[in-house]
Amino acid sequence: MDAQHAPAALPQAAHPTAMALQTPMPAPICLIENSPAGGLQVNREALAQLQAGSQPVVVVAIVGLYRTGKSYLMNQLASRRTGFSLGSTIQSHTKGIWMWCVPHPRRPGHTLVLLDTEGLGDVEKGDAKNDTWIFALAVLLSSTLVYNSLGMIDQRAMEQLHYVTELTEHIQAKAVPGASPAAGEDGAQFVRFFPAFVWAVRDFTLQLRLDGRDITADEYLEHALRLKPGSGQVAQTYNLPRLCLRHFFPTRKCFVFEQPAHREYLHRLEELHDDQLNPGFREQVARFCAHIWATAQTKALPGGHVVTGKLLGDLVVTYVDAVRSGAVPCLESAVLVLAQVENSAAVEAAMACYSAALGPELALPTETLPELLALHAQAEREALRVFMARAFKDDTRQFQSELMRRLEEQKEELCQRNERASLEHCQAALAEVSRDLDACIRDGFYVVPGGYQRFLGDRQEMVERYRQMPGKGIKADAALQDFLTSREPMAQAILHADEALTETEKEVEGAWGRGTA
Repeated sequence: MDAQHAPAALPQAAHPTAMALQTPMPAPICLIENSPAGGLQVNREALAQLQAGSQPVVVVAIVGLYRTGKSYLMNQLASRRTGFSLGSTIQSHTKGIWMWCVPHPRRPGHTLVLLDTEGLGDVEKGDAKNDTWIFALAVLLSSTLVYNSLGMIDQRAMEQLHYVTELTEHIQAKAVPGASPAAGEDGAQFVRFFPAFVWAVRDFTLQLRLDGRDITADEYLEHALRLKPGSGQVAQTYNLPRLCLRHFFPTRKCFVFEQPAHREYLHRLEELHDDQLNPGFREQVARFCAHIWATAQTKALPGGHVVTGKLLGDLVVTYVDAVRSGAVPCLESAVLVLAQVENSAAVEAAMACYSAALGPELALPTETLPELLALHAQAEREALRVFMARAFKDDTRQFQSELMRRLEEQKEELCQRNERASLEHCQAALAEVSRDLDACIRDGFYVVPGGYQRFLGDRQEMVERYRQMPGKGIKADAALQDFLTSREPMAQAILHADEALTETEKEVEGAWGRGTA
């Protein structure tokens, strides 16, 4: 689908969860495109829109042969009549992988990410390798994968789904140095990464009956997946796609759809109103959408870590870069790369939380050190809570240790700030309370006999005033002691002057006494 073919979405009533989506996307945008030089590349504008979201994402991708009506179902999942381009000719419209992020209609606070893929088997394109990568990326990125086909589930339909048999050639579960993609792979590893599987059979004209009884669409699918006995080449060819589907996608669902409307109207399907569609088709589409909305799981990494729009964007870049470099996307390696990115971000988020918990206007100094350490401990607990909620696969506790080291540095820096604040406050307080004493010293008030005792009395009064002043903090005593020590030479000078004057006074009095005698 070219940009000019992407129609604007129809207006719709406000949905109660609409405000939950931080950056509503009015229309689909190409996320992974075919580059002019060949191969796939990420559309940076679409990536930025995706990564702007911090909500958990439910990712539904649809794959299938071109011109089979995939885009119509995706528009229905978006609760819109138009959006993803349907096209009305034999040419494929959707190119690459297109994305539409909409508020999830059933889960407040979640974003529904719809991925509409380029039609497989386009005769004009003739690039089977590109098709395989489109299919593989849809599997890797989605939490629910919808496979769309026409007619019935028969051997031809199974053969057209040959991409599933090639997954182990194009996807690696574990990083095994020097090994080929399929070598040593345990298929069970893929199941931990792979999405739920929904087969949508379009223009279905058969009756759902088997051995004289009515069956469900799910039973129809499971019947079609039965294996042929024997070990010959014919049986192996027949069984291979069935074995892969059964093994890689243990969670399976099937929906069958009758033709939407009379053939003459199909070329303008998106323009038709509900009353112009076959009632059976409308009912089937409604059941399909209700099932997807209710059961499609939030995208999660092995271990249960929930994927947000930011993380999904990181996955897109990681996988597409691997494809472009000629490497095989490795699920384990991708998770480890994401873990590095996300855990680093978790450390930064935790440090931001620590700073916020202390507050920009933290009142320093505190009266005691335990009071300060209690504030640090509370902020540290909040920071650890934020880190643990976001971090994953930190098995060696590398990032948690990094966080604790930085928090310890913050505690030491906080203590130093507290001491500096206390010292500055105490010095200011001492300057204030010693102002009168300093004036008396300058004016020679104590340069009289007995002046030293006056000085000691005034100094003690100054000390008492200082001690009664609040908010001095933990450096109160040390600052006072430094102040008194710095003034000790002056005190000694007053003492010596007092002693000299007193001795002179005594001599004068003695001489006066002898004279009168």
